[in-house]
Order: sequence, then structure tokens, then C-alpha cells
Amino acid sequence: MGGFKQFLLRGNIVELAVAVIVGATFSGLVQALVADLITPLIGAVTGGKNPDFAQYSFTINGSEFKYGDFLNHLISFVIIAAVVYWLVVTPMTKLISLFERDRAATTKQCPECLSDIPIEARRCAHCTVELVPEAEKPQV
Repeated sequence: MGGFKQFLLRGNIVELAVAVIVGATFSGLVQALVADLITPLIGAVTGGKNPDFAQYSFTINGSEFKYGDFLNHLISFVIIAAVVYWLVVTPMTKLISLFERDRAATTKQCPECLSDIPIEARRCAHCTVELVPEAEKPQV
């Protein structure tokens, strides 16, 4: 029971709960955007009268296929994916690259097996090739 209490009191669970609530609210907002703005805009461009994609369907052997509802969800998904990409992924990638750029190199690449090894290493831990520092290499 103590482990469960510790798990609940850890900060990650609260952040996850907040993210789920905000995500669900954002999803509702995007669905309203699609239903109330984008669908009528498509109707205005195509000359149709406010198309309601949710009503589009066809029937085969008594089974109804609601492809219009799928179109609404597809448009919502594309909008959510674009917003997440442009407002979360792209800025985080740039932020991480700024931190990576300023960090001093702690590893180098082995010339034989191309694995990452510590800069101070004199022998590769992966292929055991002997690494001679530049200062100790014989002059040709």
C-alpha cells in the first residue's frame, strides 16, 4: 500500500492527469471547429448548402456505413496533429538542440567499429582496438 501511495503522490501522475484533461478539452474544441467553421467553409467554397459530413452514409445489405462521420474525425485528427506538431514538437526540438549544442562532447567515435566511446579512452570497449591519442602518434 505504501508503494501505491508513493506512486500517487509523485508529480508525474498529476502532470499526466492534467495533460489528459487538457487534451480531452482540446479535442472537443477542435471537433467544434470542424463542425462549426470548417464544414460550413467547405460548403461555401463548393457552393453547397452547409454540408453536414456526419449525415453522409451508404447502406449495403442493411448495414449503414457512415463515411461522413469518419471524414469529420479525420479532419479533427489532422488539425490536432498539426497543432501538436507546430506548438509542441517543433519548439521542443529546437529547445533540445540548443541544450545539445552547448554541451561539451564527452564521447568520440571509434575509427574501427564506429561506436561511441569516452574521449579519454585508450582502447575501444567494443572492438578492443588500441586508440592512440593525436599527440602520441608518430610524425610521418
